[in-house]
Amino acid sequence: MSSSYRNRIQEFKLALSEQQVDLKALRELCFSGIPCEGGIRSLCWKILLNYLPPDQALWETFLEKQRDVYAQFLREMIIQPGIAKANLGVSREDVTLEDHPLNPNPDSRWNTYFKDNEVLLQIDKDVRRLYPDMAFFQRPTDFPCQLILDPQNEYETLRRRVEQTTLKAQTVNRNRSGVTNVSSPGKALHLYPSNEYAVLPNGCEAHWEVVERILFIYAKLNPGIAYVQGMNEIVGPVYYTFATDPNSQWKEHAEADTFFCFTNLMSENRDNFIKSLDDSQCGITFKMESVFSRLKQKDTELYIRLQEQNIKPQYFTFRWLTLLLSQEFLLPDVIRIWDSLFSHQDRFEFLIPVCCAMLILIRDQLLAGDFTTNMRLLQDYPISDVHSRSPERSSMNRSQIRGWSDDGLLYLYQ
Repeated sequence: MSSSYRNRIQEFKLALSEQQVDLKALRELCFSGIPCEGGIRSLCWKILLNYLPPDQALWETFLEKQRDVYAQFLREMIIQPGIAKANLGVSREDVTLEDHPLNPNPDSRWNTYFKDNEVLLQIDKDVRRLYPDMAFFQRPTDFPCQLILDPQNEYETLRRRVEQTTLKAQTVNRNRSGVTNVSSPGKALHLYPSNEYAVLPNGCEAHWEVVERILFIYAKLNPGIAYVQGMNEIVGPVYYTFATDPNSQWKEHAEADTFFCFTNLMSENRDNFIKSLDDSQCGITFKMESVFSRLKQKDTELYIRLQEQNIKPQYFTFRWLTLLLSQEFLLPDVIRIWDSLFSHQDRFEFLIPVCCAMLILIRDQLLAGDFTTNMRLLQDYPISDVHSRSPERSSMNRSQIRGWSDDGLLYLYQ
């Protein structure tokens, strides 16, 4: 470890040791990258995402309160409904003329249960394939939720709900003639690509199951938006950062802390996931067009080339903007980019020039390519290394070939 890197770590420790954290100074430090040592990044993200207040004297009571609130969410939205469902059907009184499985009344507990299951199955499908190139999310967590796993709580868990509503023993396919074909799971491995995604034994939880629970609780608390595919890609890096904190006192509560940080992040980003707002000034269409407007200012030649090829911003920037570039780079690189993104006061406005800079960075290839080549390039962004692999360099805003400037433009690093 070089002396300059050690000095940088000390700068962060000093900033985080202040009784009243100086947010402006911390943002400036974090924009250039946060060291991964000592759980510094995890703590900084909690502050930058407006979870922890600047006054450290408030942290202990605040965290205790928030984690109690999250535990209550688990009781009300998973455990209690699970107990009720486990008891449904035990006696004939559970199925009445007023409330039965076919009751279309939106207030029916059966109707609510079935609608929740639809959301849960989509979440389950998405979290099972979260960062499949990494083993982390399929591994057991060191701190499984004891409230959920308590053997005294006899209730239908999320795990059990998924099992009951998914065909495990056979896969049903309908061919073009309308004939139903039943095939064994061995012939339909694309549904569950490998046994890495298998559910762990009772008493254990994989990290993806924790992420599933976070997203399910969020969907229940936010029925207006519920769950939209892609939210798993946003919560994943946040949870990974918190769940790998070397400090076990923080690591133990990664689930609750991730939930509240994700909720805060979505409060700023949720308009991108609401279809009815797409064409409004706060919607995703306006933001996608803003990327091309910025490109027109910065590189007219490239802008004209993309226009001539009829390459529209919605063909690729939709994913870039809604998922905060989480699918364009490897996870370590995403985390480094998010250091800068989270530390910027106008983080989602800052994302627009960053996307513009990404286009300029590959301008030579785009100018030389035809429509098909360029679409492939933009939908599978070619650069996957935002920083060198050494931990010292990964915390700096210098990179192997590029870094972020304050207006989001990229510059070459020599």
